[in-house]
Amino acid sequence: MEYLVFSILCSVTVSVLLKIARQYQVDIHQAIAFNYLMAISLTYFILKPNFSNTVHLSEQQPWLIFISLGILLPTIFLVMFRAVETAGIIRSDAAQRLSLFIPIIASFTIFAESISPSRLVSLGVAFLALFCLLYKPASHTQHKQQYAALFLIGTWLGYGTIDILFKQLSKAEIAFPIGLIISFGLAAILIFSYLFFKRITFNLRSVIAGLILGLFNFGNILFYIRAHQVFKDNPTLVFTTMNIGVISIGTIVGALVFKEKISTINALGIILAITAVCLLYFWAMKI
Repeated sequence: MEYLVFSILCSVTVSVLLKIARQYQVDIHQAIAFNYLMAISLTYFILKPNFSNTVHLSEQQPWLIFISLGILLPTIFLVMFRAVETAGIIRSDAAQRLSLFIPIIASFTIFAESISPSRLVSLGVAFLALFCLLYKPASHTQHKQQYAALFLIGTWLGYGTIDILFKQLSKAEIAFPIGLIISFGLAAILIFSYLFFKRITFNLRSVIAGLILGLFNFGNILFYIRAHQVFKDNPTLVFTTMNIGVISIGTIVGALVFKEKISTINALGIILAITAVCLLYFWAMKI
């Protein structure tokens, strides 16, 4: 169970780091770039990909998935940063965890799987939760809130798409750790190319912030994988605990540490998000 706890804490810590980045004059582009260098290094030394037994990289390998991940990973990191900055940790973490329903939608719209009434109910609750999370009463900051809603939707769609790509990557011939290194590497090349094109002057504060961000970002992935290995016969426990844990801890941190205020409808969205996750996996256990 400690792996799940560590994964949840790492996930929320990433949101906290994104929240305080601007406060400490951290260039988020530089931070995200060095985050991937840390992630690549940790993947190599901890997951120990076995390159010697790997099928030669060729047209048979899922290059479309590699390229898609390489583009989406840094892009969605930036979208998440803007979501946390404009909408707060509470709503951003909830939107991110609700992205687990994107693969469910894809399963019957793209992969032609049949959908059960229980899944439809879960999806209905999830979309109602997303609506409540996005809701903000009209005010003098309405323009800013419209952008916040767009970033929350982007976070939801982006992480859901990445989840689908990772699931497809895990089914490919190439070993998952090697797939991670390639995807992280492409992401690093993309964002470093952007930085060099913009002739950004690197600063030590942003570099250190990026390495710390990469440590917790990779920790989230590593502990999540380890949790699935420990509870290999009960993935429902992992999924449910992870998603509810991140939403709950993110809510506590956002409210107590950053004094984020949410409306009654937003609070209802948090409750509905947890309910949607519980319903999905409760019915999954019944199958």
